[in-house]
Amino acid sequence: MGLNIQPLSDRVLIEPIEAEQKTASGLYIPDTAKEKPQQGKVVAVGNGKKDHEMTVKVGDTVLYGKYSGTELKLEGTDYLMMREDDILAIV
Repeated sequence: MGLNIQPLSDRVLIEPIEAEQKTASGLYIPDTAKEKPQQGKVVAVGNGKKDHEMTVKVGDTVLYGKYSGTELKLEGTDYLMMREDDILAIV
């Protein structure tokens, strides 16, 4: 990845994975009815804190809260910057 960004402390940069555009029965979901993605891929990880080692690593697919993190747009791509504590699970 050509991103030149390094999160500080216990922060993680995540690229959200877009939700399905079609239901299992074949119906297409309009943009107005779509929910915010809650799953993403870890792009960059900070060094952690003195008493906290980072659990996630680059390339992990993670689940996070619906309104977690700060939205960023870098080089035309949307990302989320959040603390590792906001991540709910590694998939």
